[in-house]
Amino acid sequence: MKKINFLTLAEKALSIAEDKKGENVLLLDVTGLTELANYFVIVSANSTPQINAISSEIEKTLKYDFGVPVIRRDGIASANWKVLDFGGLIVHIMNPSVREQYNLEKIWAQTEKTEKKDRNVSVKKQSVKRRTGKKTTVKKTTKKVVSKKIKK
Repeated sequence: MKKINFLTLAEKALSIAEDKKGENVLLLDVTGLTELANYFVIVSANSTPQINAISSEIEKTLKYDFGVPVIRRDGIASANWKVLDFGGLIVHIMNPSVREQYNLEKIWAQTEKTEKKDRNVSVKKQSVKRRTGKKTTVKKTTKKVVSKKIKK
């Protein structure tokens, strides 16, 4: 079985969102902070058709180009927020008012954030003590920000 590089998938999802004119695109590294995923991509879209276009293009590309189908999707009937769960990557596509209301960036304030166009990403290994008390080695990313930093 081929090992999935979720950072590569997250960067591809971010790129697709940019191409589809998504706004305020963020990549959050939540490795070691939650069991849900390693990365979140958060995107703002101004209309339901735009939300649907970004969602379907990400889902299609990750499935056919990378062989990673979506595990779960939520918000199919929602006009304001869609969530795609690929296992180690969760993509949130929402309209700006919903994004402001739920403020996921604040919830995950301790994470490293990369805005679109911040592409210098290096990976290093770091030991992390999990809840079980066992030490495991996980990949931790460090990002060199080449544009503006986000205020915490």
